[in-house]
Parts: sequence; C-alpha cells; structure tokens
Amino acid sequence: MLLGVDVGGTFTDAVLVDDECAVHTAKVPSSPSEQWAAVLEAVGLVLARGSARPRQVERFAHGMTVATNALLEGRTARTALVTTAGFTDVIELGRQARARLYDLCASAPEPLVPGELRFGAPERMGPDGPLRALQPAAARALASEVSRAQPQAVAVSLLHSYADPAHEQLLGSVLAELLPDAHCSLSSDLVGTFREFERTATTVLDAALSPLLEAYLRRLSGEARTGGLPEPQIMQSSGGLTESARACAHAALTVLSGPAGGVGGALLLAELAGEADVLCFDMGGTSCDVCLIERSQVSETAERTVAGRPLALPALDIHTVGAGGGSIAWRDPGGALRVGPASAGAVPGPACYGRGGQRPTVTDANLLLGRLLEDSPLAGGLMLDRGAAALAVGGLACELEIDTTTCAEGIVRVAETEMLGALRLLTVERGIDPRAFVLMPFGGAGPLHAAAMAGELGIERILCPSASGVLCALGLAAAAPRRDVSRTVMLAGEALTRERLMREREVMVGQAQAALGGSAARLRVRHELRYRGQSFELVVEQSQDPDPQALRESFAEAHELRYGYRDDSAEVELVNIRVSAWGASPRPRIRGEAAAVPQERAAEIVFAGRAIPATVLHGQLAPGTRLSGAALCALPESTLLVPPGWSGDVDPHGTCRLERAA
Repeated sequence: MLLGVDVGGTFTDAVLVDDECAVHTAKVPSSPSEQWAAVLEAVGLVLARGSARPRQVERFAHGMTVATNALLEGRTARTALVTTAGFTDVIELGRQARARLYDLCASAPEPLVPGELRFGAPERMGPDGPLRALQPAAARALASEVSRAQPQAVAVSLLHSYADPAHEQLLGSVLAELLPDAHCSLSSDLVGTFREFERTATTVLDAALSPLLEAYLRRLSGEARTGGLPEPQIMQSSGGLTESARACAHAALTVLSGPAGGVGGALLLAELAGEADVLCFDMGGTSCDVCLIERSQVSETAERTVAGRPLALPALDIHTVGAGGGSIAWRDPGGALRVGPASAGAVPGPACYGRGGQRPTVTDANLLLGRLLEDSPLAGGLMLDRGAAALAVGGLACELEIDTTTCAEGIVRVAETEMLGALRLLTVERGIDPRAFVLMPFGGAGPLHAAAMAGELGIERILCPSASGVLCALGLAAAAPRRDVSRTVMLAGEALTRERLMREREVMVGQAQAALGGSAARLRVRHELRYRGQSFELVVEQSQDPDPQALRESFAEAHELRYGYRDDSAEVELVNIRVSAWGASPRPRIRGEAAAVPQERAAEIVFAGRAIPATVLHGQLAPGTRLSGAALCALPESTLLVPPGWSGDVDPHGTCRLERAA
C-alpha cells in the first residue's frame, strides 16, 4: 500500500492507495504548533478507513510546510556565514532589481545572517583553480572564531566553489570538528551553478532552516517507527522524493514541498484522462498555487524567490497568490474591496467554522451564495454556520455601503481575479494560449471556482478529480525518488562541441544515478542557453544524443516564442547543464468507486445577483454519472460547482469531465 500525507495551512490530508488501486482519504485540521500530531491523526484515520495495518504500508511519502512557514514567520536558526574575504556582504547587497519599480521606499527582506555573524576566509578560488590557497592553519583559526559566536548553523559559500570545492570542503571538515552540534551547509554540496548572490543566499537559507526541519522530521520518524510505519520519504520542491536524512541535511530542497505534491497528482490524473496539456490551480484554505502541464511535462525553474529570498535550486514552476478559502476580505483606505493575502488559517478559521473567527472570508461568501451547504459537513465533519457567515460578511457590507449578497459576490469575484492574474502569468504573459488547455482545479476550494476561471480564459473543458480535495496527498503517494545534478560550463563557439557535451553529460548522469543507488528509470537533461552578452538564460531540453547545432536552433525558437525575435547572427552560449534522474515510480491506476446513487435534492444558488434553481448531489460520484448545470456536487473532500451552460460526466477513474455549451 502507498501512503501520502500533505500538511497544508488549514488541513492535513492523507491518501492510502491499496493493492487494488482503490483510494482511501482523510482530512483533519492542521496543528500549526505540532504538525507531526496532525500527520499521525490523519494517518490513523485513513488506515482505519482502508481497513489496513501500518505494516502493510510499503511507502510513506510526506509533503509539508515546516520550512516554508519557518521562513515566512522568521523562526530560523542563529546562522553564521563564511565566505571569501571581501565578499561577506554579498547577501545584503543582493541585486539592484526592485520588485516594485516606482516604490522608492520598498526594501528587500533583512538578511538571515546579521553583519556580526559574517566571516571572511583568507582564500581566493578562480573558475580555473585556486588563486590564493586556503591554508589548514588559517581554516582552523577561522573556524575557532566562528565557534566563539555560538551559531546553531553555519553556511559556507566561497567564490567559484561550484568549479572547485576544495576550500569549502576543508572548512566544512574543520567546522564539523569544532562545532559538532551546529548544522553546516556547503554551497558546493547544494548549488552546482554560478551567480554568487543567489548561491550564497540559497546556502544561508538552507543552513537557517535545516535545524528546525531536522527536529520535526526526527520526531515524526520516531513516531512512525513506533507505530509500525516505514521511514517517511520527503517531497522536494522539484517534485521528487528524497530520504528523510537528506531532507534534514538540506531543508532548502523542501521549501515548496507541499505544492509540488499537487503537481504530481495532477500529472497522474491528466495521464489517466489522456490529456497532455493541462492548466492547474490548487486553491486551498490559505493560498492558490498555479502550474502548467505542457506536452505531459511540468516546466521547472532554478531562479525563483520564496518570501523575497532567492532559491537557486530545481523547483517546479509554480506561482502562488494569497487567495484561498480562508483569505480574509477587507476594505482598503480608498474604499475598495480587497481579499487576502491574510488568512484565517486553521485557527480560528473562517467565521462559518464556529471557532471564534469573526472576519469575512471567501468560504463565508460561498456559503451565503449557496455554493457551500450548511447541512453538508466539510471534510473532517466540520459543520458550517450560515448565521456566523452572514454576520461577518454583513459587517463588511455595511462598511462598503452595499447589501450582504452583493458583498459576498464581490468577495468571490475579487478572489477569482487574483487567481486569474496567476493563471495569465503562466500562459498569456509567456506567449501561451490558455484556450488550448484543459483546466484542472483541485484543493478543497478549487472546484468551486473552476468554471468562472475557465470562462474568463476562454477554456472549454474542465477536469475535476474526485479526490481533488486531497490531490496533493495523492501526488505524494504516486511520486518517484529524484536526484538533480547541475553544473556551470560556459561553452560557446568552437568550444561547444558534441564531444564536450557528451563528456559533461556522462559525468553528471553518473552522479545522479549513483545518488539513486546505481540506476534510473528516467533521465531528463536540460541546457540553459543565452545569446552572448545577455544576463538570463532559456531552457532547452535534449535528452538524446547531444547536437550543438540542434541546441542553437531550439534556443532560437524558444527565444522568439518568449521575446518575439531571434538573432541568428549572434553567438549562442551554453551556460548550465542540469540532469534529473528518477527512480521507479509506482504509478497507481486509480479507479473510480462504484458508489451508491448519490443523494439528490433541489436548492438555489446565486449567480450574477439572482438565485436560480440547482440540483445538489451528495457523496462520491460513480463512473458514468451525468452532470448538468446548474448543479452542486458535494464531494467527500471538496465541492464542485457546475454553472448553467456546463455539462459532462464522470470517467472510469472518478474524474468529472465538464464541457461548456457552444
């Protein structure tokens, strides 16, 4: 049996896939102070529902927000930084780019390492070898100075260590001897590419988060062993699993652990549905994550920011906005209705949860519009209080001087506008026509807003998984181990030859396969190229026999698609090579449940200010079930809204396939 558990900001989800490919699910409220407790509660519940014992679980895959939340909340370890003398302030200087060009008062986040904890090493490594060797005595003296500062973690990032890590390795060994209880992160172990600021900032982030994640995973692993479960494998930001010990050593690998699981679940369901081009959005209680599946591949990036800090590690190209079911609606100083990014979270939650929340949220608005049901509990048995929702939304309506229903519709519309911006960012703004894609909503709140998103983007088809509320956990259960190796090569002109490409790739593939135990079920090789003189690269994939001319042509086509022009007279430079290797994947063939005929009744749902009759279906939908709007499907972990003009059915895997009438 395969077990996947995903910890979100509001709920913790568990999925158990048994040996007959049946899917059992559970959802419990997250416990922010002790996330491991909610994980074990969800595991116990899903095992009971699947009539399974812990020893029957073959693999336990886990995605969580421990590292992300610690970074957002500033709960990081006391961290020291060791870098080449004269470059200790690189993490504070950063780049000259500003996120908001005309905001003259905007400032970057404070460095995770204050000035008094930055130390310069008497060495200088060049891209072709040492220019000033680091002497063992000097390394020991520097390590002694660092130890007197009593850090909990140390980040070591020396100039050009991606080309020659000898100096970093010397410092790492001496620091381990003098500071045995402190965590130590070496940039050469983590980031294999150039750009000093991004490489140093990533190493600092890794060191600052690893002690906290290590404490969490050790507690969870110990509880799992006591309960008869296997050691948890951890989802990386890249969408592949790694061992718990490696995640403890490099917390930066897991910063986007939770959203990556959702992408894996979307890939699995898209493959089963026979769809290669899918636009996905995962709307949970706190945020909305958007990604693009194109030709059955998810785009990746190694240049993204988290909480304003660069992360130079392979990560799925997921864009996040603060629009979830728990996002709080408010009136700004100009009198406009705003939604998010603040969230009611799991505690106290939206007002309708009846746990003390008093501020209006998207969930409260959907309840007042008839899109959530007061007499139908949410996942986890949570009953909704319409009166509390009306009180919270009504208070905001008074501030805005509008009626409560109009305010509720406005809250939903503003939240949808935030999500549309994220969807357009990954499609229209990159020269991609969203109308060629099918839309897949998931998360507890995603299916409620899918048709509105599709209508705005001109998308005609929707795929809604029956387990959409726990799709991240399902993606974890179906994930494969993964290792990534990257290297800066800087090849152009006559140096960019087939022989050199083969030599570089063979070494990197060997390293990736060795990290997986000697073999890989699948390999992916990507090349990052640019016109010489440019500052940024575009990715070209070429996993077969490398051909430099084919690389140049593919790059020119990608450049023309992204920027609208190509320059065939300019020299093309290969900057980085990245190799990804995957182990064997379970790839469960999910089947739909032959459920009893769902309960059906009539209700009214508000559309465009008017309540219209609708059909309400309660429970799991069996394959072959016909759907026609207006309808509301109260699925076990989410609610699917089918507006007028949309219809469809349920496929053999339990996925609702909807199409819009011409």
